[in-house]
Amino acid sequence: VSSDHHVTASENPNEDSKLKAFKPLIIVFLYILLGVILLEIKSGSFNLMTAMNNFMAGFFIVFSFFKMLDLPNFASSYSSYDVIAKKWYGYGYIYPFIELLLGALFLLHAYPVFTNAATILVMGISSIGVIQSVMQKRTIQCACLGTVFNLPMSTVTIIEDLLMVAMALIMLIII
Repeated sequence: VSSDHHVTASENPNEDSKLKAFKPLIIVFLYILLGVILLEIKSGSFNLMTAMNNFMAGFFIVFSFFKMLDLPNFASSYSSYDVIAKKWYGYGYIYPFIELLLGALFLLHAYPVFTNAATILVMGISSIGVIQSVMQKRTIQCACLGTVFNLPMSTVTIIEDLLMVAMALIMLIII
């Protein structure tokens, strides 16, 4: 066996399948990030608070859109791991509208204390069910982009939820 042999991502089918599974999420993230960068360039300066605010606006609006494409299946999928939706199935129908409202509030820079506090609460609670599912090694579909894409529940989902909590917390502290 040669010690010169290096395994690349293309030689590791597990890595390829992970990349393929998360490709839609990566593309959506990059599109939102590109939009934020373009807005910052247009403004003529970089403001971290404005960039985070705009990223969160884009995140919530785009993610709510994907959930609303198939609201009944989103609600069903979401109820399999979310702590509130497990107890009250209707929450799965309301959640995309909560995301849309948060996105609109971030986009309008309206009620920043309420908007950031609500984001911390909503995403914090959402992350509990995600963390539980990942720790239990449950193989379930992540409903973060609705049911249009078959994304596996993973640490990526935890990072996504907690990133939103962290950005909202930073913005709440700095307001």
